[in-house]
Amino acid sequence: MALTTDRKTPRRSGDLLDLPAAASKKYYAGSLVAVDASGNATPGATATDILGVGRSREQVDNSSGLAGAVTVPIEKGVFQFANSATDPVTRADIGKDCYIVDDFTVSHTDTNQSVAGKVFDVDTLGVWVDMR
Repeated sequence: MALTTDRKTPRRSGDLLDLPAAASKKYYAGSLVAVDASGNATPGATATDILGVGRSREQVDNSSGLAGAVTVPIEKGVFQFANSATDPVTRADIGKDCYIVDDFTVSHTDTNQSVAGKVFDVDTLGVWVDMR
C-alpha cells in the first residue's frame, strides 16, 4: 500500500552486519566472511554456493556450536586480501568480480568459486576488494 502521509523511515549506515554463525566454524578477526544458502556467516572458502559479504570484526569460535549459536560481527567496506599465486588478480580486473579462494585469498578466475566482491585496486601487497 502506498503512503498517504509522511513516515519516519528507519535507517542503517550499511557498514555493519551481524549474521548467525554456521555450525562448527571458527572466524578470525580480519578474515573474509561469506553468507551461505541458509543465511549463515561462513568463513571464505572455495565453493560455488556462498557470497562474500565483508570481513570479520573479531574472532568468533563456533567450532563446537550449532548454526546460529553465536553471531559473527561483519564489517562492510573495501579490504585488502592476499592475491592468488596461481591465478592472480591484475590491475586490468579493477571494477570486475574477484573470487574466494579461502578466508584471506582471492583470485582472478571463477573456477568453482564464489564471488568475493569487486576489485577496487591491486598493489604489491594484495587485492583491495569492495565488499559494500
